[in-house]
Amino acid sequence: MKRKIITVTALFLVFASVVTLFAVIIAQKPEFKNKSAQKVYIDGVCSVEGGEWEKTIPEKMTDVRFHNATIRGSLSEPIKQGQKLVIISTNIWYKLESDGFSDSNRRQDDGSPLKDTPGTSIKYFDPESLGDEVTLELYYPYAPFSNRDLSDLINIYIADDNGVYALIINNLFLLLITAIIISSFGLFVFPIAGVVLGGINMRYFAFSVLSFVTGIHLIFKILYPYLPLWIDDPVLCMTLGESTIHIFCLCVLLFIKATLKNPKHGFISDIVLAGYTFVVALIIVFSLIGFQDMYSCKPISHAAFTIGSVILCVCMSREIKTNKDAKHALFTLIPITAALVFDALNAYLGFANFTLLELGTVLALVYQIVNLVIDMRRQYKEAIHYQQIQKELYESRVAIMVSQIQPHFLYNSLSSIAMMCTIDPETAQEATVTFADYLRGNMDSLKQKTPVPFEKELEHLKKYLYIEKLRFGKKLNIVYDIQTDKFVLPQLSVQPLVENAVKHGISRKRGGGTLTIATRETEDSFEVIVSDDGNGFDTNEVKNDGRSHIGMDNVRRRIKEMCGGTVKIESKIGEGTVATVTLPKEGQNNEDPVR
Repeated sequence: MKRKIITVTALFLVFASVVTLFAVIIAQKPEFKNKSAQKVYIDGVCSVEGGEWEKTIPEKMTDVRFHNATIRGSLSEPIKQGQKLVIISTNIWYKLESDGFSDSNRRQDDGSPLKDTPGTSIKYFDPESLGDEVTLELYYPYAPFSNRDLSDLINIYIADDNGVYALIINNLFLLLITAIIISSFGLFVFPIAGVVLGGINMRYFAFSVLSFVTGIHLIFKILYPYLPLWIDDPVLCMTLGESTIHIFCLCVLLFIKATLKNPKHGFISDIVLAGYTFVVALIIVFSLIGFQDMYSCKPISHAAFTIGSVILCVCMSREIKTNKDAKHALFTLIPITAALVFDALNAYLGFANFTLLELGTVLALVYQIVNLVIDMRRQYKEAIHYQQIQKELYESRVAIMVSQIQPHFLYNSLSSIAMMCTIDPETAQEATVTFADYLRGNMDSLKQKTPVPFEKELEHLKKYLYIEKLRFGKKLNIVYDIQTDKFVLPQLSVQPLVENAVKHGISRKRGGGTLTIATRETEDSFEVIVSDDGNGFDTNEVKNDGRSHIGMDNVRRRIKEMCGGTVKIESKIGEGTVATVTLPKEGQNNEDPVR
């Protein structure tokens, strides 16, 4: 119930955050309803790399890859009263000229090491300064690669006051909400789901960090051209945008490392992480000294991540058979890696006018969400199964407890004590106390839901055998060969074996016999061996004596369900019976045994 409450609370928080954002946007709508930002372009001619003048293309003006370009003409729409010309540029230098007016995004007084880095900027131009014809000179400083087309580098708008903010609200709202939801999943849903699915689930915890960073990266990606609205430094805007990519890639590698379990693969993942971290640190150093900025080093970081992720993919593929989490991690990594490889190649070759990193990330997130739903459903079924098992175990404990205090056992025990009252009162008193403790132990077994230490089980067995010894006297010999008692087992799981040995083996043999209780420790298990030299029986014979024989079935089921163990019965007529209880060490849980 507590886990259900936690899960519902997490989902409610995500839902509430989204609703709050919608409410804020709706409340802000009146402020922007009269504001506008219309995208325009220069309708005229364009010259790329000093070549011939060609007619500009609507909207994006030119689709030719370039380092130097000049565009000349008039704006596609006139600037109305109260509006300004707005140029939003990312990673490109430009100079705007018109009728003696000249301005650019170059920082004349910039003495920093990255003074030659354009960064991201938003500049406003008064229409009074512009004539009917404008000239836009462009310089893209990054080599050997360039972006896909001009629309990725520079966009021109006619906007009134706060028109750019209206542009964000009207065009990017749904994308921002999606990114915030992804981040919220990482902040709330996946961590809490990991706890609900059983303690701290490292796979979900690692992916929650990745999901949160993914959302933050997408927010910066969406708002990247508009960061100058809040941050004055163009280079800082570019640095923040690129840093989120490095952090995202690092979280992907950490997610994979958290999934790997093979020590060799863990060592390899450490090398991959160290290598990628070194590359990122080198890029930061290059940026600080002004050798290369972070944007120009993007192909290097993409290549480092691609090589590392391919290596980790190989490691995960080798663990699929033995590590169930490796398959999930592999299916998560593939779309992200493929998207980054595509974007890196596209930066050089320019064969497509889009990026896939966002799509690959969303696919990975969707896969994890689907897998989370499957895990939750499986856990629900396991919880139902667990409740059924607990019910059966309780019924088994009742059946075993009842089987140990059957009327004939009570009558025989009390009769033996009664006879001792006149013959040996002190022994009778001791027997009475032992018998009471024995009955109390049987009753307490109803409350015991976890395995108990063997020494406690042995103590209870000795009380039972003490009473039986009073009854059978010299006919019952008892030998204890206890070589280890550092293990746990279900309460009253050995007593039915001992009772069968006394009742059906030794007591029916003329002259009685010897009962031996022994324990052994092997490399991978503990063994409890109950043997007798009584009459023995045919193990293949089906009992048709009209009595219920559920005792041994209950013992087998309890030992299997609670400890993963087995019970083996071997017997030969006339020689005796050996019952062996095998308890795997991996099924032992000594964190808090009841003593």
